[in-house]
Formats: sequence, C-alpha cells, structure tokens
Amino acid sequence: MTDLFEEVEEQLRSDRYRTLARKAAPWVIAVGAAALIAALIVWGWREYNKQITEKASEQYAAAISAEAQGDTPKALQILGEVAKSPAKAYKSLALMDLGAVKLLSGKPEDVKAAVAYFDQAASAAPDPLLGDAARLKSAFAILDTAPFSEVEGRLAPLMKDGRPYRVQAREALAFAKLMKGDTAGAKSDFVVISQSLDAPEGARQRAKAAMDLIDTGSAKAVAATVKAAQTLPPPMLVGPGGVPMGVAPPQLQQQQQQQDEAAAPQ
Repeated sequence: MTDLFEEVEEQLRSDRYRTLARKAAPWVIAVGAAALIAALIVWGWREYNKQITEKASEQYAAAISAEAQGDTPKALQILGEVAKSPAKAYKSLALMDLGAVKLLSGKPEDVKAAVAYFDQAASAAPDPLLGDAARLKSAFAILDTAPFSEVEGRLAPLMKDGRPYRVQAREALAFAKLMKGDTAGAKSDFVVISQSLDAPEGARQRAKAAMDLIDTGSAKAVAATVKAAQTLPPPMLVGPGGVPMGVAPPQLQQQQQQQDEAAAPQ
C-alpha cells in the first residue's frame, strides 16, 4: 500500500512539474530572445564604432600627409571632415589643429574662432588628457587679450589635483597675473612651481628665472615670453600634425574603441 501511495504522489509531482514547465516556457524563451538581442546590439555597436574610428584614423593620417606635402587647403578640408566624426579622440585632435591654424593669423576674429575650436575640442575629448590640452590652449589664446577673470576661470579648474596639466595651468595663471601687474601673486605661483616635485624641469627653471626677474624689477620682460609661448603647443600634447606625443594612431584606435565599448548599451 505504501508503494502505491508513493507512486501516486510521484505521478502528481510529475504532473505539477510539467504544468510549471509549460507556464514558464514562454518566459524562458522571452528571456533568451532578449539576451540574444542585447548581445547583437552590443556587437553591432562595437563594430560600428570600430569602423568609424578606422575611417577617422585614415582621414587624419591623410590630413597629416597633405600638410607635409604643402597642400594646406586639402589638409584643412580633411580636418574639417574629421571634426564632424563620432570618433571622439580624432574629432578632438582635428578641432585643436583647426584652432591652431586660426591662431597663426593673430587677427582678433581668428583668435575668437580658434578659442571656439578649442572649446569644442574639449567638449568632444574622450579623456582629460585631450580635454585639458584643449582647455589649456584656449586659455593661452586669450592670455593677453581677455579680462583676467575670464583667463582665471578657464585655468583654475585645470590646476586641481589629478589634472594632467595642472603645473602648466598654474604657470599660465602666473603669467596672467604678471601681465595685469600682480607681481606678488605671480611670484607666489612661481614659487609653488619651482618647489613642485611633479613639475617638469623646464617649468621649474622658467619659474626660477621669472622669480629672479621679478626680484630685479624686470617683470615686464617675463610678460613678453607669454606671447611667444602662445605659439607653442602645451607640453605632452601633440606632435607634428596633432598626434599626441608617444601615442601612435593604432593606440588611439584602441583607446577610442575602449571608450566606445564602455559606452555601449548594456
């Protein structure tokens, strides 16, 4: 009799499992389909970004080649196309290059256009290394023309701990103070730079030289170096054609791909 009861109970249990399985089957299928769709979306997103990054890389290389051959109009045309690319790293570089070209004329309207390019480059940059480079360039572009408050407003955020160009930003702010006649404030910044262990040797030497000139009453001579500095790219930024120093195009592609993968829909 016990065996009979156990057999009946086992049969009932089996029937319940089958019923549950039939009810759960549509949900299991739906979840599986959703997972497949999500995987396809992520794969498609990565492939799309890989393609646009490769295209931007080829265009950017073509712009560098055109400039090297003396065909500046063609280089500018290509850079304009890259500046519209969704590939953030190359877009930011192209915008900085376009801004640098505008600065060469020295005309007020061109300086204004250059600052606009640098600001766009900062917004498009995928990381602080490129973003702060563009912000520093924009501050240098207006260093001797804009009100001190505007220059300070652009440089102050770049001086915070952890920012890649905090020493260069402090140096630029010291020059700005010097140009407005605040020799005490400028010297204070130069002292900080001269004693900073993470400051490049060149920056420490310039700071010490500026302090000596301030002490001897020749501060105006330091201000003249500011205009000359505007024609130079910020340290560790870009090499010929705008490629970051030590960063080859394939590495930029990998960096861009990693950024895009991180932003891919989950």
